[in-house]
Amino acid sequence: MPKSNAVLSLTIRFDPPLDRAPADWLRVSREISVVLDGERRVRFDPSDRRSAGFIQILDGVSRLRRPVYVEVDPETSTISRLLVPHVARVIVIRPIDVGVLGVELDMSHGRHVLRRSTPNSGESEQLLRGALRSGSPLIVTEDDTHEIIDVREYTPPQGDRLPPFPRPELPFPAPWPLRCIRDLFYWIWCWPWWPWWWLRCVTPAKAQQVFDAMSATSCNPITVPPPCIPFLYPDDGCWGRAHEMCRLIINMGIKPKKVWIQGSLYVSTNNNPNCGVWWGWHVAPTLCVRGPGFKHHEEVIDPSLFMNPVTKGTWKGVQGDPSATLTDSAASIFYLWGSVTDPTYTETNQVLATYRLQLQTRSLQVGPPPYANCP
Repeated sequence: MPKSNAVLSLTIRFDPPLDRAPADWLRVSREISVVLDGERRVRFDPSDRRSAGFIQILDGVSRLRRPVYVEVDPETSTISRLLVPHVARVIVIRPIDVGVLGVELDMSHGRHVLRRSTPNSGESEQLLRGALRSGSPLIVTEDDTHEIIDVREYTPPQGDRLPPFPRPELPFPAPWPLRCIRDLFYWIWCWPWWPWWWLRCVTPAKAQQVFDAMSATSCNPITVPPPCIPFLYPDDGCWGRAHEMCRLIINMGIKPKKVWIQGSLYVSTNNNPNCGVWWGWHVAPTLCVRGPGFKHHEEVIDPSLFMNPVTKGTWKGVQGDPSATLTDSAASIFYLWGSVTDPTYTETNQVLATYRLQLQTRSLQVGPPPYANCP
């Protein structure tokens, strides 16, 4: 059973209506609250420094038409913890340790953990395995360590639907003899045009300029003003970050591509309070960069991991799995598996909005990154 003081709500209504900035609203209206499912009323304490942030997060979740998980202080009826759940399908459940299950969700590249020692884990596991068989979506709530604390069935609101999201399996590579023949013909075809191809690539200085321009779009972790990119929340959402970066790079008159990696990935970072994140896959834009003697190579633009452009080998090397697989794609590919595109950037904006809220939620309750406890 869910916690008695926990509310998972698909509806969010402010009373009185939110008609101004949260901080101004708190100063003007002393008795304000949010009404959740079942007419559960939760108060905001004007003296709590987190209240304005809670209001902003709840308003953002409401605009996305997503659920919210709230734990309520039974004595004051105020928010003691707020989390933004995943709404997703289960694609893999596998043991990763004794009494620990790793859960992969379709709209996430992070690793989610269910510990059988936690309360209600049996019920949660049953729901997860049932959803794996049926393909039905769930509401999955997790804490900052990505341990699952609550699982519920999900029924989309009237008129809404959960878009299909293909299972992340990399395309089977061509046998090595065919790859060699393909590469030979490509080399022969490109030989007369090498100077032309070299000139189409950017200089190392231009690549750094592009990187700096992308890094400059990083969110303030407390206010997360759109259209910032939440690089400081490395846990999840890379496909949205990569697609938005490609849009911005194209607007600079440069033609990027993307590189995707899949494996058992672990990255150390001081932008996570636990000093590291687990991924099943990751993606970032790439640029063709000029080298000496009409040579060229590709460099990765990934401000969530680095301070400058890096080679694919360096990018792969920090992700903790030497056997991980790299796959290149066009910049137009929003999601590799199924070759999903997002030409209007509608899905991209949804992903960015979701993970801006995750960054703000963490920063409000745990503190903003970078975290001093990390090496």
